Amino acid sequence: MEDSKIIELLFLRCETALGAIEKKYRSTCMKIAMNVLNDYQEAEECVNDTFLGVWNSIPPNKPDPLSSYVFRITRNIALNVRKRDTAKKRKGNYELCLDEIEEFLCSQETVEDAVSEAELTSYIDEFLSTLNKTNRCIFVRRFWYLDSYEDIAKFLGIKNGAVRIRLTRVKAQLKKHLESKGVVI
Repeated sequence: MEDSKIIELLFLRCETALGAIEKKYRSTCMKIAMNVLNDYQEAEECVNDTFLGVWNSIPPNKPDPLSSYVFRITRNIALNVRKRDTAKKRKGNYELCLDEIEEFLCSQETVEDAVSEAELTSYIDEFLSTLNKTNRCIFVRRFWYLDSYEDIAKFLGIKNGAVRIRLTRVKAQLKKHLESKGVVI
């Protein structure tokens, strides 16, 4: 079912829309939640909460594209669950991704002092628009979807090492771009 039709059904409060969203986006939502939580049951609950969140927020929202909206809800719910769960037995993919990019971005306090969050977001968006499709995909899949190097390599049909090298170069370019904008790193 097309996203526009799903949104139309949500505006009519038709529960068929939830089934269509589940069928279309469940597997990707589970992957996102698992990348953050590393726990199948927690991820399953998170995905179910995602569908409830979509139901409760449309209307009044009319997202375009629907996929990004659904995935953002999943990611935010999973991150909130992760914050809630303070017992960390081992580092999961979420912490590894944060550790990896942390050295290129300043701490939250320094970012807030140097530039507003909205400006930082626009700088990163501007930077991403300069990347070729493959590098942008690698960056977004690693730091938004929190995919492993192996998953990214498989998705793109390239070697694991190529993903690591490209990501290292992209992070260096991002650092240079942010410094040129006056962001203290």
